[in-house]
Parts: sequence; C-alpha cells; structure tokens
Amino acid sequence: MTRNILGAVLAAALVATPALADFPEKDLQGIIQWGAGGSTDTVMRSVTPHAETALGGKVIMQNMTGGVGAIAVKYAGAQDADGYTLLMGAENPQLYKVMGLGETDYADFIPINILARGIPLIVANNDAPFDTFAEMVDYVAAHPNEIKFGSTGPGGLPSVVTAMLSSQVDLPVITVPYDGDGPALTALQGGAIDVMPAVLGAAIENVKAGRMKAIALIDTKSTPVLPDLAPITDAFPQFNAYLPWGPFFGVFVKNGTPDDAVAKLQAAYAEGVKHPDFTTLMQERGFSIMNISGDEARSFLDKWQSVTSWIVYDAGIAKTSPEEFGIPRP
Repeated sequence: MTRNILGAVLAAALVATPALADFPEKDLQGIIQWGAGGSTDTVMRSVTPHAETALGGKVIMQNMTGGVGAIAVKYAGAQDADGYTLLMGAENPQLYKVMGLGETDYADFIPINILARGIPLIVANNDAPFDTFAEMVDYVAAHPNEIKFGSTGPGGLPSVVTAMLSSQVDLPVITVPYDGDGPALTALQGGAIDVMPAVLGAAIENVKAGRMKAIALIDTKSTPVLPDLAPITDAFPQFNAYLPWGPFFGVFVKNGTPDDAVAKLQAAYAEGVKHPDFTTLMQERGFSIMNISGDEARSFLDKWQSVTSWIVYDAGIAKTSPEEFGIPRP
C-alpha cells in the first residue's frame, strides 16, 4: 500500500511540474482597483501590454471600483493562488486597517512589481477665486464650508493629502466623494467641485490643456513637467515634516502563489517597465519609475504604511491607532 501511495504522489508530481513550467496556459485576469481614466488605470494599461510580450500570455484587464479599492482587493483575495489573478492597485490597502475599511493589506499579497510612484498636487476649477494654495487658504478662512473638495473616499490619496494639509492649516471645506480620480477630475472641470488633490500623472494633461489650474505641488521641489508650479514647502515650510510623499502603483498576486509563477510574472513586469514607451509616458506625466519586487518591495510597502498610517491618525481621521496593528511610528 505504501508503494502504491508513493507511486501516486510521484505520478501527480510528474503531471503537475510540466503544467507549472508552462505558465501561463490561459489568459490572466488583471483587476484594476480604480476606475477608467484615473492614474492607476493609466499606469496598468500602459505597462501591461509590454509585460504580456515578455510573459507570452494575455492579461484581460477589468476595472473594479468601490470601497476605496477594497472591492477589488477582496475579489482578488478570494481567487485561487495560482498566478492567474493579478491585483493592479495603488497605495490605498495599506491604510485599510487604521481607517476601519478592512483587515487586509498588501501583507496578504506578493508584490510582483512596484512600478512607479507619483507626486500629489492640488488642482482647481478654472473659475475658482484663487490661483495659489496660500490664496485658497485665505479664501476658505473667509468662506468656511463653501469650497467643495473632491475625494475618492477615506484612505484615498485625496483624503490623505487633505489630512496632511489640515494638520497644518485650517481647511473648513465640503468633501465630495467619487469612485476614482478620473471621475473626480471630470467633475472638477464641470464645476461640480472646486478643488481636487490628485496625483500629477492623472491631472497633468488637463492642466497643460487649460481645462483646470494647478495651485500647489505637494512636494519639496519643483517638477520639470510643470516648472512654474511652486512646491508647497516654499510658502508653507511646515510641510517638510511629511514630504516627499506620494502614491504608488503595483501589481500583486495572492500569498501562496507558486514560486515559478511569481518569478515569471516578476520577470515579465520588470521587462515591461523598461520599455521606452512606458518610461517616456511616466516621465511626461511626472511619475518616478521604481521597478522593484521581492524584499525591496516589501521594505518599501512597510515604510509607506508606517509613515502614512501615522499621518492620518495624527490628523484625526483614522479610526484606530496604528499601534493596534503593530505598525510602528516612523
């Protein structure tokens, strides 16, 4: 009987090994956790065709919005850990715990590649009665709860940036939520909202086309893509305590995915990031290429979570202290 069992195990191994070596044998599913036209969507749809060429397989991408990206994370986490479901996400899951949005984060996933990071900025409707962040602060003080700030929900980039700003200046504004920065920026152009904290890459084309105006760069230095836009620290040096800071974009698979599949996906996306079309687009839109995986990506994710969790907690918008989840203060 023992001999029969061992024989069956060996036979199963012989069958399974070639199948894994042939990964991928079918189309992959790419779940983009934000809506069409936003920064996450742009990054993923730009890099993935080049990764597909290196992988030798097709990734069918689908936008799955809702819950500050949590719907997509939950869906990806419920699929088999076989490498055929890619979570294409931004930074938001690293805040779910302190924001009370869920018990998961990227510790439950393997980072295939942290592709790039972005720089936040503040954009305003062209008819807004201010042209700089300092002018906006003065206007809001004189007209409390009049200016409408766009948001993508608790834990989204706009909420974190707004929390950062509110920790240093008084901002009595009305927050209006949207399913992603793409819809919010469209609403800004139409006048439904007045101001939107956004990532540079998502707003740059609209700013250059004159469809909205940039009033502050949330960074410590200027950017070549908008050289006349002053960093916020020029007028408000107190923000040096938080900056530089920004969103990031990455591809993930569920923990437990076979090492062979992980290695092939990591190699494919590493090649995709290097493609001239992708690097040029990232540079033009003000993104900074990262192209990291493995331990380096894990270290980056942990540091980002630590810094940002404490920003939102100290600003009073987090529901639970990061200490409750073992997230150290940076």
